[in-house]
Amino acid sequence: MADKKRFTSSRKLDHLRICVEKEVESGATGFGDISLVHNALPECNMRSIDLSTRFFGHALASPLFISAMTGGHPGTKETNARLARIAERFGIGMGVGSQRAALENPALADTFSVVRDEAPHAFLVANLGAVQLRDHGTAWAERAIEMIGADAIAIHLNFLQEAIQPEGDHNATGCLSAISTLCGEIKTPVIIKETGCGISREVARQCWNAGAGAIDIGGWGGTSWAAVESIRADESGNAQDKYLKTLGEDFAGWGIPTVVSLAEVAETGSPVIASGGLRNGIDMAKSLALGADLCGMALPLLKPALESDDALTSKVEAIHRELVASMFLCGASKIRDMRTARLLIMGNTRQMMDDSNSS
Repeated sequence: MADKKRFTSSRKLDHLRICVEKEVESGATGFGDISLVHNALPECNMRSIDLSTRFFGHALASPLFISAMTGGHPGTKETNARLARIAERFGIGMGVGSQRAALENPALADTFSVVRDEAPHAFLVANLGAVQLRDHGTAWAERAIEMIGADAIAIHLNFLQEAIQPEGDHNATGCLSAISTLCGEIKTPVIIKETGCGISREVARQCWNAGAGAIDIGGWGGTSWAAVESIRADESGNAQDKYLKTLGEDFAGWGIPTVVSLAEVAETGSPVIASGGLRNGIDMAKSLALGADLCGMALPLLKPALESDDALTSKVEAIHRELVASMFLCGASKIRDMRTARLLIMGNTRQMMDDSNSS
């Protein structure tokens, strides 16, 4: 058990390092096939555009959401602290990385709890894997929530990553039932979160029926955890892990593009968090027009988060400037106005959406 705990913790540092140092993005989100129709007479004041929104009853200053990235290793504590400080400063939401390592080893809990210390008023989301929920039940979810004083908990679905990991969990049976049980037993809102392969309308309906409070689509086209695990396997000193390098490369193209997943999930219910390859405020504006309530980003914020508070502040400000300009050019003075912004959808994304709707 001690070895398992150590592997879980060290894996967190591996993931952070690989995401910063290596090329880990794969695929096409579909945002390149989307154009927001320009409003030549916007009839609004760009200086007065209001980015504020609400999610689960919480007032947020912007729909930008700091997606789950890290925690679970002593070397990740300051990164989480910096992300939390920026969440507090800008009045935006934040999710933490999987809390499994700290649930297995409470000595690591401060790498997560630091986010509430640094962001006493922010909307914070705890994080637990569906397999761990199935194996350990509601008690682990409650401990994860308590650890950071969370306002919601994300149950993440990462089965492609598990399939590539040398130490991955390969049995997915019973996870939907565990999610349903959790939703019925706790008052804290439950978010079902994919981690880079997207969620289909069929799975979305299963999640809503199980009692999910929101869905974070985690679409294909951003950080590829198949690619990350392929790199880990290649770096491994264990010859038996080498075949996983090829397996990860083979599955780098597996998933539902973010735009397609967002459109499918948004038609089944709400609220919805768009994530998976969003890289700027223009992607955010497109996501809002497609029905997103929040817009999650991780990789674009990771490198500045490892640098300094000032670098991360500058990045968030740049994203917000892009979002404001996009809204202005759509004639949208408030976030809710983006729901009626007109979109042109072209290319492969249009074909995929048409095929999806006809099936």
